[in-house]
Amino acid sequence: MQYTEMILRSFISKISLWLSCAMLVVFSFQLTANDGKPVLLYSRYFNAEGEKRYLPDGSYREILKELKTSFEVRVHAERLTKKTLSDVDVILISNPSAEPVEGNPPPAKMTSRDRRQLLRFIRRGGGLIIMGNQENHNLETVQVNKFLNEFGMQWVDNYTDAKGLQIPQDIPVLGGLKWGYYTGNQIRLTQKTGMSYWTVPNDLSQAPVNGERDAQGILLAGAGYQKGRFVLVTDSGWINNTVLEGKGLGGAVIENDDNLEIMMRLCLWASGR
Repeated sequence: MQYTEMILRSFISKISLWLSCAMLVVFSFQLTANDGKPVLLYSRYFNAEGEKRYLPDGSYREILKELKTSFEVRVHAERLTKKTLSDVDVILISNPSAEPVEGNPPPAKMTSRDRRQLLRFIRRGGGLIIMGNQENHNLETVQVNKFLNEFGMQWVDNYTDAKGLQIPQDIPVLGGLKWGYYTGNQIRLTQKTGMSYWTVPNDLSQAPVNGERDAQGILLAGAGYQKGRFVLVTDSGWINNTVLEGKGLGGAVIENDDNLEIMMRLCLWASGR
């Protein structure tokens, strides 16, 4: 009888140990999953086929490589749906196309269905960054502006040439940094009720490095929207490989910029981190 009890106790002890180890493995797996990097999706869905600007393996290669230090970076051209966004924290869209590239089909436009999906994504805690350069960059504005209206924003045709913009210290997220801005249009705020904004306005006291256009207005805006966050930027070239290498863009060179740090902060802020 005593021998049987000893065997039984030994068996129960081994089972308890096995269950404890199994629970520890499950807990460790959950901890690793929860502590993983946030997911950043560089979406090419709204870019025309054949569009060679801002390619993930081209002029955006270096910025995506740098973002991998803080994010799990994904790139695809699939439609943005509940499934494709299921575990995404922040979406980056650069220069959505207005017209097809010669010999290719028309680009996808931001339909009402797409707008509803993106708004749902942000409301539930996601982040979205849209960047565009309206000048000669085949930028789609009609459908995008319908989406921007939800945030009390619009893209408008006022232009500022390349300049090194020292961002004031009191501006949230980016205060104190130097933005190498390489030409773009502007943002008009309609001050939609219930929206909270922070903005980076153009500073007319800081002259362009080339060109004469220097319009007064907003070049970048961020907004909180229910549980999520939205960022709108009026230039797409400021994170090109050549800019990050200190070689500038389009004949303009802005020295000692903080563009990499600015992009990292925008992505982290938009992701809620």
